[in-house]
Amino acid sequence: MKIIIVFILLAIPSLQIGFVYSAVSIELQPNIIVFLVDDMGLMDTSLPFITDSEGSPIKQSLNSWYHTPNMEILAKKGTRFSNFYAQSVCSPTRASLLTGQNATRHHTTTWINPTKNNRGQFGPKQWNWQGMDGSSITFPQLLKDAGYKTIHIGKGHFGPLNSEGAEPKNIGFDVNIAGAAWGRPKSYYGQNHYGNHPKYKQGNKPVTHNIPHLENYYDKDVFLTEALTIEAKKQMIQATSEQKPFMLYMSHYAVHAPFNRDPRFAKRYQNRGKTDKAQAYATLVEGMDKSLGDITAKLTELGIAENTLILFLGDNGGDAPLGNNDAIASAAPLKGRKGTSWEGGMRAPLIAAWAKPNSNNIIQQRLPIAQNKINTQIATVLDIFPTILSVASVKTPKSQIIDGVNLTEQLSGQINTKRENSFLMHFPHDHRHSYFTSYRLDDWKVIYHYNPEHKKKIKRYQLYNLRKDPTESQDLATTQPKKLTEMMKKMMVDLQKQNAQYPMDKQGKTLKPLLPVNTI
Repeated sequence: MKIIIVFILLAIPSLQIGFVYSAVSIELQPNIIVFLVDDMGLMDTSLPFITDSEGSPIKQSLNSWYHTPNMEILAKKGTRFSNFYAQSVCSPTRASLLTGQNATRHHTTTWINPTKNNRGQFGPKQWNWQGMDGSSITFPQLLKDAGYKTIHIGKGHFGPLNSEGAEPKNIGFDVNIAGAAWGRPKSYYGQNHYGNHPKYKQGNKPVTHNIPHLENYYDKDVFLTEALTIEAKKQMIQATSEQKPFMLYMSHYAVHAPFNRDPRFAKRYQNRGKTDKAQAYATLVEGMDKSLGDITAKLTELGIAENTLILFLGDNGGDAPLGNNDAIASAAPLKGRKGTSWEGGMRAPLIAAWAKPNSNNIIQQRLPIAQNKINTQIATVLDIFPTILSVASVKTPKSQIIDGVNLTEQLSGQINTKRENSFLMHFPHDHRHSYFTSYRLDDWKVIYHYNPEHKKKIKRYQLYNLRKDPTESQDLATTQPKKLTEMMKKMMVDLQKQNAQYPMDKQGKTLKPLLPVNTI
């Protein structure tokens, strides 16, 4: 009888749109898991993402180093993206993920220091250091309004201490476990209280990097990644018993530093020619992968796998401690790492799949996902917001400007000919690379350095053809002046549209990008 009622509802589209849902229409809402891994780059996995000119995966040397079988299983069930872009550091990506807006627009343009404004010596004075607050329009809040139970597990880092964003419940989550202002733990070990010790208090100052709500695991042999997974499974059980669709934001602190060795996986990486830090990092990666497998298994046990969409992604380029020149080696063959303007700093994994694919499932028919496919078209972290709302049949408020694109067409195995294949990565702060804008459009990429200190050793312009030169080895800024000017003009238009803030020089003058007169 329930199936007959469902088909009647599908025949009346007005019942599927908006924020008023009947009990039966709520049954048609998919569960959604956003599985977010901190600092996981494109190469931190045994699953190949880089492709050849025909779109077929090419296994790289780093793919043979890592062991992520559950990522491989998930990819066979769905579609992975070889050109998925995020911001090059965490807080901007996380705000963009929840709002669908580029960091250039929401102005949280670097990671948020929980205790002080870290704009950098020449950064914009009015950048959004406070991050997100109760007025932010987020997909968790919109899903919550539509009848979802919204669950936050793990890293938040949406705002500094004592701000609204420091507590995920203020920005749309019903439940928060382990989310706070901190971007990393002090320790991954339960025996060490995950680094939370009163002795670190100085006067009225808070415990540094205090990960909340995990006291039950203190003094126990439970790695942080495992503790978060256990808590996530408890929340899934609870939401299922309440007969409510849920959105689980599974936000692991792994694989961020400190690079504590996960003893469950240490043996696999011994005596293979890598440093202790590299071995520890690999165990963090495998522990995260086990969490993915455990959560997927729990969906099957609960009988809800067919009705659950999993979106697996990293929040910026990788930070693996590999090699003497780890600026190159951590993402090889891509150049760069977290915090840089190069591809290794901006590219991250994205896999989308139904936990148990079934083309006859009514819910899955609303978002058909091609299985065991690699989509080579550009996708960005900005696209997650409209994609989630689309599959949940929730409208985006007209007041919210969305910079992302619904991925439905790309997930079905098609090329979205209507989207602009571009990504603007604006970073007016200090980091490994400082005060720059990277702009990708189709096969081309331009990097502009604002040079507030006028250091001649930093080239103002870099230009690459990523189709021919994916490793960014051949700078074409001097040999392709027309293309450089074309790319700079388009980059500047997007910066203006998104109300970009710019760095300043020593005299306090705003430094806006300049068109090239010459490129020397």
